[in-house]
Amino acid sequence: MRGWLQDLGDLVLPAECGGCGRPRTTLCARCGDALCAGAPRRVRPTPEPPGLPVVHAAAPYQDAVRAVLLAHKERGVLGLAEPLGAALAGAVRAGLGETEDGGGGGGGGPVDRRTRAGGVRTPESGRTQAGVRTQPGARTQPTPPPPPPTPLLLIPVPSARKAVRARGHDPSRRIAYAAAAELRRVGVPARVCAALRQRRVVADQAGLNSRRRLANLAGALEVPAGARALLAAGGRIVLVDDVMTTGASLAEAARAIRAAVAGTAEDESDGITPRWVGTARELPARNSISAAVVAASPSSFEINRN
Repeated sequence: MRGWLQDLGDLVLPAECGGCGRPRTTLCARCGDALCAGAPRRVRPTPEPPGLPVVHAAAPYQDAVRAVLLAHKERGVLGLAEPLGAALAGAVRAGLGETEDGGGGGGGGPVDRRTRAGGVRTPESGRTQAGVRTQPGARTQPTPPPPPPTPLLLIPVPSARKAVRARGHDPSRRIAYAAAAELRRVGVPARVCAALRQRRVVADQAGLNSRRRLANLAGALEVPAGARALLAAGGRIVLVDDVMTTGASLAEAARAIRAAVAGTAEDESDGITPRWVGTARELPARNSISAAVVAASPSSFEINRN
């Protein structure tokens, strides 16, 4: 009984760092810095699988970061979900900032919606942000309110059912909920949408090369009918996972989302002209897909330095 209580206590209040094993802390400062101190960056695996969306990662999958992720996933150290979620939230925000800046490579912060709305007057220049000069004493139209923020859906890549049963939890989904909470804390309207499920049994990915992983996962994921209405409502879609190695899982998840959105559009059309054109490579303007992970292979970081 004493041993059972000690194991239970380690799950709730770990006696050692989940990264380096130092005692009396959940995650020591050094391992926390390895996970969250660096700037999240865009990553690309080599070879890059077809259909892979733009992916941002918080840290390379090595050393302390690898140990923390394995402790959370395989050893059930659930207290690590919060720092892992914070790291994932940073990767999500990096992707959002890059999109707002027009796809530039620097990442950058989110654009002020009041400025982008084009109706904020600058008294110093006598102009609006849209570039229209105002005459002194002239009546001006009231500034329209800024548009509501675009909803952000975090869609975790589902683990195999057998793996979830063996581990007793779904690590990607748990980290996604922690990331959504962190994003909401800083004003990003994010929520988790478990819109993907496995439609067939897949083999263990460990030991498979990139080509075999693609073949193993081809057509393995689908979007249930009940989740398609949420995707059809529009908004930014961010696929999230704990680790990206070859990118096969994220590419298959993106394929399933695109297929579901395109199918929903056809179902909602008048039978002649669909509301939007959805193909395997395109999404409507009101939907977009990107991806974010806690960690990616170090080589996927290296190729983006030039």
